[in-house]
Amino acid sequence: MDITIIGLGLIGGSLALDLRANGFANRLIGVDNNPQHADIALHEGLVDEVWSLEEACQMTDILVLAVPVNAIIQLLPTVLSLISSDTIVIDMGSTKAEIASLISTHAKREQVVMAHPMAGTEFSGPEAAISNLFQRKAAIICDRHLSSQHAIMVAEKLFKSLFMRIIYMDSSAHDIHAAYVSHISHISSYVLALTVLDKEKSEANIFNLASGGFASTVRLAKSSPRMWNDIYEQNSNNILDVLDIYIEKIQEFRNYIAEGKFDKTYQLMEEANKIGQILNTPQFNGVRG
Repeated sequence: MDITIIGLGLIGGSLALDLRANGFANRLIGVDNNPQHADIALHEGLVDEVWSLEEACQMTDILVLAVPVNAIIQLLPTVLSLISSDTIVIDMGSTKAEIASLISTHAKREQVVMAHPMAGTEFSGPEAAISNLFQRKAAIICDRHLSSQHAIMVAEKLFKSLFMRIIYMDSSAHDIHAAYVSHISHISSYVLALTVLDKEKSEANIFNLASGGFASTVRLAKSSPRMWNDIYEQNSNNILDVLDIYIEKIQEFRNYIAEGKFDKTYQLMEEANKIGQILNTPQFNGVRG
């Protein structure tokens, strides 16, 4: 198959690496509005050729949208107007409800598979591309009943070639769950980074004392502001709901500490330890049954 990847950053570049390695793609075509990214992707062998959007849409079997969600919303109508009746479009955006609404009545809706590979790092750009990024991770396919059986079959084969687990969800449910398991963790990391940076102005020793725990907690604060700002915009209602609960729990910790009720803080932490029972399950860790 000829596969076009629009967006040659971490996700698009890593996808290209693995689809080349596993033989799923005969030819990899890249599209990126950043000429430097396109040049790097071509030079590093992530893609075989770099084309314009118009050329790529008309000359490909599978077209993958691996750009921030606002860019997907802008590009998708144009892409659907350009592709042939045989081309399958896989959007890999981190939110889904707005995209679902956008294409709900489009004549080529059946050719689109709305997916979200739950994989990534804090880095961005084609230099961040790594092999096996998707292995043993979840690939969420949303609203599969609205895509043709052929489109779903091809998307499933692509994700299985990456050794991903496939989960099916309604697009609205996806956005709710993603707000809890992904989006809030990035906000937490950004806020912690801002808190420490603000205090560090007067206490340089903070960074001298920082160790692995701090580094792992604040790691996500290095993620792309553009990508995550798009996510916060597109999933704002669900994120606000999660933030309200998060702030409530932070306030609960603060109140108990201020009141000297350390038996209560102990109980909160003991309750939080139960997350380990979930994180250590084979299902979470992506063990294939």
